[in-house]
Amino acid sequence: MLQAGGGFLAAFGLLRLPALASDVVDIRMHGNADGAHVWFDPIGLRIQPGQTVRWTNGDAGNSHTATAYHPSLFDRPRRIPTKARPWDSDYLLPNETFSVTLTVPGIYDFYCIPHEHAGMVGRIVVGDPAENDWDLAMPQNPESEGALPQIALDNFPAVDEIMKKGIVRRA
Repeated sequence: MLQAGGGFLAAFGLLRLPALASDVVDIRMHGNADGAHVWFDPIGLRIQPGQTVRWTNGDAGNSHTATAYHPSLFDRPRRIPTKARPWDSDYLLPNETFSVTLTVPGIYDFYCIPHEHAGMVGRIVVGDPAENDWDLAMPQNPESEGALPQIALDNFPAVDEIMKKGIVRRA
């Protein structure tokens, strides 16, 4: 459906319209054939409050998890909004899926339990920081920075990049 004032441009992919809250957004879990590299795709995502994110394990050689950084889950630092509910998919075998609906605006960092030390992490921005007066500096708990492996910290995409692109893929 085309909308006045931007529909023509949107139809040709020249204008990025916000996703509808009813849209399900997919994140796939991948790994190369020898298992030496594993990753989420995309690694950065911007969605609207109330939107559902679905992780699918597309890696035939590994099981993966999609797990929020939260003290109630494996005593990890909190890297999701204070009022948000943490999630853990448990181990997903190849082609299995897990979904969560994110309703609280904020920045959500997640990881794969067995592959965090390989840098398998991702970030979701829910809503718009400008509208909600967020502090864009991560982590949301500065003391938690040292609790994560450096490779995980190095692999989180910048919030500014997610806001600009909407979807950030692995480089």
